[in-house]
Amino acid sequence: MPPHPPRVREPILNLPTAIALSLAVLIGIHAVRLLLSDETDFTLIIDWAVIPARWSVAFGGVRIDEVMQSLREGVPEDTISPMMALAQYVLAKEEGRPWTALTYAFLHGSWAHVLINSVWLAAFGTPIVRRVGAGRFFILMAVSAVCGAIFYAFMNPMQVLPMIGASGAVSGLMAAASWFIFSPPAWHREGRLAQPHERPRETLGHMVRNRQVLIFLGIWFAANYVFAFVQPVGMMDASIAWEAHIGGFLAGLAIFPFLDPFPARPSRISA
Repeated sequence: MPPHPPRVREPILNLPTAIALSLAVLIGIHAVRLLLSDETDFTLIIDWAVIPARWSVAFGGVRIDEVMQSLREGVPEDTISPMMALAQYVLAKEEGRPWTALTYAFLHGSWAHVLINSVWLAAFGTPIVRRVGAGRFFILMAVSAVCGAIFYAFMNPMQVLPMIGASGAVSGLMAAASWFIFSPPAWHREGRLAQPHERPRETLGHMVRNRQVLIFLGIWFAANYVFAFVQPVGMMDASIAWEAHIGGFLAGLAIFPFLDPFPARPSRISA
C-alpha cells in the first residue's frame, strides 16, 4: 500500500503581507495607547487627529472668535464651557498641522472601532493588494484617507472635536474594489476561471448598468445616510464621521483606474 501523502496545512487567514502589516500597525497603536496616561493620550489625539477648526483658522482665513461664536450658537448650554476650553486649547497656537490629514487614520476611539475597520480592511484590501501590489495599495489608502479628511473638514469647518479612524481609507478600498469584484466571470490565460481580482476592470458605462454594483453602491450610501442621523455605540460616544467615508469613497472610485495595471473590459466583442 502506498504511503499516505503528507497533509498540507492551509493557513486560516491567507492575508497578503501588506494587509497583515496594516492590521498589525492599527491594532498595535491602539493597544499601546491603552498603556498611556489619560493626559498623554489626550495630547496624542489632539496633536494627530483631524480638527477642522484648526485648519479653518490656519488655512481658511477664519478668526478664532468666529469659531467661538459658532460654538455658542450650536452647543447645548451645559457643554459650552468644556467646548470653549477645548477650542481655546486647540486653536491657541493657530497651527494647521496638515499632516493630520493622514495620521488621524492610525487612531481609533475603541476596540470596536479598530476591529470593525480591520475586518473591512482585510476583506476589501486583500483583493486590491493581489491585483495592484503593495505600493499602489498604500497610495490608494493614503489618498483616500486624505480626501476623507478634507471632505470632512469642508463639511464641518467650525468643528473642534477630533476626528479619528481609518474608515475614510477603508471606504476608498471598497470603492476601488467595486471596479472589478462584480465583473462577469472571465477565463484566465491559464485556462481556468479568473479570481475576482484577476478580472478585467469594468468601464464606467458597465458599472452603471451592472445591477450588483448599483445595489452595492446603494446600500453603502444608504448606510452612510443612516450614520448621519444615528449615534452608534462604542465609537467614543460620538457619531460616525460619514463625511470622511464619502470623501474617501469618492477618492478611491476616482483614482483606482489610474493605479490599476489591468485593462478595462472591452465595451463590446469584435467579430
